Amino acid sequence: MDDTASLLALADHMLWVTALVSAPVLLASLAIGLAVGVVQAATSVNEQTLTFVPKLAVTALVLVLFGASMMGLVGDFMKEIFDQIAQVSR
Repeated sequence: MDDTASLLALADHMLWVTALVSAPVLLASLAIGLAVGVVQAATSVNEQTLTFVPKLAVTALVLVLFGASMMGLVGDFMKEIFDQIAQVSR
């Protein structure tokens, strides 16, 4: 029973880390997509590259700015997983 509870806690923590890592990229892309959509609706310009290029640029910028902290979260989570694997195998 204790193993089941620890696996469920690990799965919960995994989902939380995934949300924290993906949120900056998704929120920035959502904001830029919304802003470009409003501009396209106001000007009646329906160019496909007009939506793709700003999202790509903002995604790259967010990854440059927050990439180290995102990888730190993933690294800490991996260390926790390996520590729990070592405890279970004893």
